[in-house]
Amino acid sequence: MGDMTNSDFYSKNQRNEPSHGGEFGCTMEELRSLMELRGTEAVVKIKETYGDTEAICRRLKTSPVEGLPGTAPDLEKRKQIFGQNFIPPKKPKTFLQLVWEALQDVTLIILEIAAIISLGLSFYHPPGENNEGCATAQGGAEDEGEAEAGWIEGAAILLSVICVVLVTAFNDWSKEKQFRGLQSRIEQEQKFTVVRAGQVVQIPVAEIVVGDIAQVKYGDLLPADGLFIQGNDLKIDESSLTGESDQVRKSVDKDPMLLSGTHVMEGSGRMLVTAVGVNSQTGIIFTLLGAGGEEEEKKDKKAKQQDGAAAMEMQPLKSAEGGDADDKKKANMHKKEKSVLQGKLTKLAVQIGKAGLVMSAITVIILVLYFTVDTFVVNKKPWLPECTPVYVQYFVKFFIIGVTVLVVAVPEGLPLAVTISLAYSVKKMMKDNNLVRHLDACETMGNATAVCSDKTGTLTTNRMTVVQAYIGDAHYREIPDPSSVNAKTLELLVNAIAINSAYTTKILPPEKEGALPRQVGNKTECGLLGFVLDLKQDYEPVRSQMPEEKLYKVYTFNSVRKSMSTVIKLPDESFRMYSKGASEIVLKKCCKILSGAGEPRVFRPRDRDEMVKKVIEPMACDGLRTICVAYRDFPSSPEPDWDNENDILSDLTCICVVGIEDPVRPEVPEAIRKCQRAGITVRMVTGDNINTARAIAIKCGIIHPGEDFLCLEGKEFNRRIRNEKGEIEQERIDKIWPKLRVLARSSPTDKHTLVKGIIDSTHTEQRQVVAVTGDGTNDGPALKKADVGFAMGIAGTDVAKEASDIILTDDNFSSIVKAVMWGRNVYDSISKFLQFQLTVNVVAVIVAFTGACITQDSPLKAVQMLWVNLIMDTFASLALATEPPTETLLLRKPYGRNKPLISRTMMKNILGHAVYQLTLIFTLLFVGEKMFQIDSGRNAPLHSPPSEHYTIIFNTFVMMQLFNEINARKIHGERNVFDGIFRNPIFCTIVLGTFAIQIVIVQFGGKPFSCSPLQLDQWMWCIFIGLGELVWGQVIATIPTSRLKFLKEAGRLTQKEEIPEEELNEDVEEIDHAERELRRGQILWFRGLNRIQTQIEVVNTFKSGASFQGALRRQSSVTSQSQDVANLSSPSRVSLSNALSSPTSLPPAAAGQG
Repeated sequence: MGDMTNSDFYSKNQRNEPSHGGEFGCTMEELRSLMELRGTEAVVKIKETYGDTEAICRRLKTSPVEGLPGTAPDLEKRKQIFGQNFIPPKKPKTFLQLVWEALQDVTLIILEIAAIISLGLSFYHPPGENNEGCATAQGGAEDEGEAEAGWIEGAAILLSVICVVLVTAFNDWSKEKQFRGLQSRIEQEQKFTVVRAGQVVQIPVAEIVVGDIAQVKYGDLLPADGLFIQGNDLKIDESSLTGESDQVRKSVDKDPMLLSGTHVMEGSGRMLVTAVGVNSQTGIIFTLLGAGGEEEEKKDKKAKQQDGAAAMEMQPLKSAEGGDADDKKKANMHKKEKSVLQGKLTKLAVQIGKAGLVMSAITVIILVLYFTVDTFVVNKKPWLPECTPVYVQYFVKFFIIGVTVLVVAVPEGLPLAVTISLAYSVKKMMKDNNLVRHLDACETMGNATAVCSDKTGTLTTNRMTVVQAYIGDAHYREIPDPSSVNAKTLELLVNAIAINSAYTTKILPPEKEGALPRQVGNKTECGLLGFVLDLKQDYEPVRSQMPEEKLYKVYTFNSVRKSMSTVIKLPDESFRMYSKGASEIVLKKCCKILSGAGEPRVFRPRDRDEMVKKVIEPMACDGLRTICVAYRDFPSSPEPDWDNENDILSDLTCICVVGIEDPVRPEVPEAIRKCQRAGITVRMVTGDNINTARAIAIKCGIIHPGEDFLCLEGKEFNRRIRNEKGEIEQERIDKIWPKLRVLARSSPTDKHTLVKGIIDSTHTEQRQVVAVTGDGTNDGPALKKADVGFAMGIAGTDVAKEASDIILTDDNFSSIVKAVMWGRNVYDSISKFLQFQLTVNVVAVIVAFTGACITQDSPLKAVQMLWVNLIMDTFASLALATEPPTETLLLRKPYGRNKPLISRTMMKNILGHAVYQLTLIFTLLFVGEKMFQIDSGRNAPLHSPPSEHYTIIFNTFVMMQLFNEINARKIHGERNVFDGIFRNPIFCTIVLGTFAIQIVIVQFGGKPFSCSPLQLDQWMWCIFIGLGELVWGQVIATIPTSRLKFLKEAGRLTQKEEIPEEELNEDVEEIDHAERELRRGQILWFRGLNRIQTQIEVVNTFKSGASFQGALRRQSSVTSQSQDVANLSSPSRVSLSNALSSPTSLPPAAAGQG
């Protein structure tokens, strides 16, 4: 495989010279090229070069048992020589890049062009300027001084464009910063177990150095590359690097290579860390991509809409760990269709955009026609060449008016409002123990109609204690006195529990006086160890006598076995196997049981049935989890065939059956009641016994006695949903899920099937939106399939966290209720903003349009329109998007996927307020000068000074918007619009601030804003008309919506659009995912190859190692993302909200394989 130091690409990424390696027995390059090998090649290479793994440990100055000494200078030196376990994240976009991206907005470009033309023309004084023959379409003279001021309008438009751009760029920038903050928080929380100075410690992943001895166990995501030195039954899912979905069995003599970014699916063990950070396999691929990414950037200008969030999504979630987080994320993103809200918003924005374009085109055409007809036909003026510039100036003015209509019609504030309210919610949700990983999950949660929850740890406290036991023919209702138990049985029991459990599981003394002892590791095992301590015995001496290295064979717990067994060699060379597991499963394999005298006696099937009836069922009905502990002795010769599991795990002797209690969390019943009131069905999916599950479900309030519901076991569930051929049928699932409340003894596939069945169901008129909680590695597929996956922050494995959208940092079900509240709040905030925004749009467009057609001049000038757009869009989105949620949000049913964004009530409000505003504005426009005894502003010539008349119209318009902003706080037709207004200081500040700025603009804005200062009485009238909005709001609220059948709703997702094709052919897809991905990846890879010519040698070397496909997969993700974002064919700004939903369809790493 050749040493790779010659490649300039690598030396570039090394911050150290190989000469350093002299202090240790091997250099970084040697270790790195060793990690390139797989399987037997690697074993041979280790043998030839080093001898064995022990020798490598010696060369790296570490001990396989004691680990590193952990002194600071030593760790520092290792970091210097072998690098840190950290992959530097991609550089964030600079503020200027963001400004440039904001400038790409189409409407802004049109405005910029219009402004520049207007500026140019104002400085150009054609000779025919004073020629009487040139028509001035409107009468009125203009003096020299004002002709000079022609440039102001163009300059003011440019200025406001700059404002809009800066605000947008600043928002993007702060959003990206927030995301990076979230990122680093997740990184810091990532810990891994290593052995240092003989002590097992947990350290942040970034602190791991070469030479560390790390303990790996089921569910871990490996943070660095290493060699397997000791352990049992370790199986690894390497699909993230190799694309192979089969789990790879690791052993010291066959395949000791452990690679970063791969998942431990079974077993446990220790590894010697040999490569970290950029030198690990995942790191190398990242660096390759980073180097390829520089050239990508240049070609990627098209993909400019990847705003901050999307760019962040590309970052691996745990960059400090070189994990393949982003791979998992791709798998995730591919499955999630565009979030409901985004879909509705995009559609609405397209609708509005089209309407605006039509209106603005009509406005320009009418103005131009009117001018030409009036000048050349009615007044019969000839077209004089020296007049051309004057005419052009008129046409430019008309064009600017047209653009203004368009600018006002398109709600630019929409993406801003979405971003702000999502970012604000995510920040606040952190306080409610929800760590949101995908922005859109927050809003999807508001639409949730079903929650499939785990039992252990989510609904219960996950603090297991043994409360009942059946030992030696006696059923003890509480912990028995040790003296009443036969000594031989007791010793067997203590050994069985102490040895046959993970050695990482222990019970530590309480941290505070009077607190409960701390349980570390697997909670069920902690319960059993606690039982040993309650029997006044100690498990530590047993463990020190039989250390982990001496265990002969371990069958670790997995969801198929539902049991765990450990084989040890006794002093007389014979073997003994201890087993523990779910009682009904282990008892089926028992043929003997220990009697009261501690002697094994025969245990027949009918004894077993009796035991189930008399002991196990009563325990389960009390909500206890029953565990059976058993053992079996084997002769020393012939040695049993340990791989033949079925023979080994039979003929057991039962020692005892214990009932473990896991009390329900005190706040859960209330949380579940809130969910049910909010129209969300809670279902419990657990691996536990059906009686236990039912008992807990009743305690939680998931099922109420006397209701019509189903509690099924996994087997029965499968029998009911499959046809004769054993295939799952959707209509069979549809018969079951609406009533199903508890699914017990379920496997991870059952969970996935149930979630998929509910999501794909067309049984209800709304598609169900399903949230799922999970903590185990095997919950990955279900978490991915769900609309929102919640992973447990404390008990959850890395794999589960990877597949999830939200991490519950306190593992508590009641945090899910908070997520629902925030999700609904986001939805409502956006509806509030829309209701407000569209009223402004409708009024402004109609005023500009009719004004332009009747008086050839829009009563609201371009700059004023932009100011309205800026305050109304940016500030209103801030004010309305930061309303805090209230409990009342939980009193209504979920909106569902096809409920329109703008309901009838909102449409009624929008049109109602538009009628009020238009009536007043037109009254002021046509008779205002008589009412206020001022000069009319109509028919003013080009460049005439601003009139009081038009200033009053502008001021009234803004006042009405300000008061309507208060009306917009309620969207369900509530009467009291001031309710809780002081709980939102941002809102109050913005309303008052806008008011203050408006005073400044009117009084001192002068020519740029086309305003002339107003008298106090005129101000009073403007405010009075504005206040009328609040009164009018009450009038509108009185009209029953049900009468207004003719009102159309808008922004509805139809059934057809809602299910993208990929959803429909997903079943086929899940099977040949990896295969198809590879093909797709290869095409993209070849397309990208020319960009990576510089690294071509590296790529070739990669081809021989399996990790080539991993690199390929990541490469494909980058390319497909740029295409995806470039393909968003929606109007300018909306694309921002699309990109927000994060790259929508990134290739799955290996979905369906979790």
